[in-house]
Amino acid sequence: MRAIVGLWRWRHNPLRRGTDLAEAWLALAALVLIVVAVPVIGTLTTDLSRDALLTSVREQREARHAIVGTVLRRVSSPPLDPDPETSSARDAHSRVLARWTAPDGTDRSGVVMARLNTPRPGDHFKLWTDERGHVVGRPLDTATATTHAALAGFGAATASVALIEGTRRIVLWRVERGRFARLDQAWAKAGPDWGRTGAGS
Repeated sequence: MRAIVGLWRWRHNPLRRGTDLAEAWLALAALVLIVVAVPVIGTLTTDLSRDALLTSVREQREARHAIVGTVLRRVSSPPLDPDPETSSARDAHSRVLARWTAPDGTDRSGVVMARLNTPRPGDHFKLWTDERGHVVGRPLDTATATTHAALAGFGAATASVALIEGTRRIVLWRVERGRFARLDQAWAKAGPDWGRTGAGS
């Protein structure tokens, strides 16, 4: 809105400099880009991210299998985990030595995380494995994929606004530097004669 008001104000003003009009046009162009281009960028990023994530969801569901593991014994003192996402998941689980049958029919065993508060030998729990029976993470669900896609779109839109506004400010900074340089040159010419009679000042 300020850009439109600025353009109207400088339209027929005799004090208008070329840089004033350029400044107003620049503000208007930035406003149009923010109103038109940013939503498009956000929507496209969301759509592309969602498609890619949903493809990943389908692939994970095909490659990962939910099977039942049997607790052999509880394992104490889990290793330190610096990742807050996995450490919070670890806090809700117990480490156990367990055995399970892989999708290919082979018997497997190892230390895994079980969603059991007080695991005892013989307890059953759910875990995810690949085709060869190696333990893997739970497949990504559709709701989480959609949320991540929306966050990606919002991030892209925010970055676009920052880029447009940052570019506008850099151009304005250069315009102002040029304006001040011309003012310094004009003052250098007129300065020595300032206030002297007959000097044209």
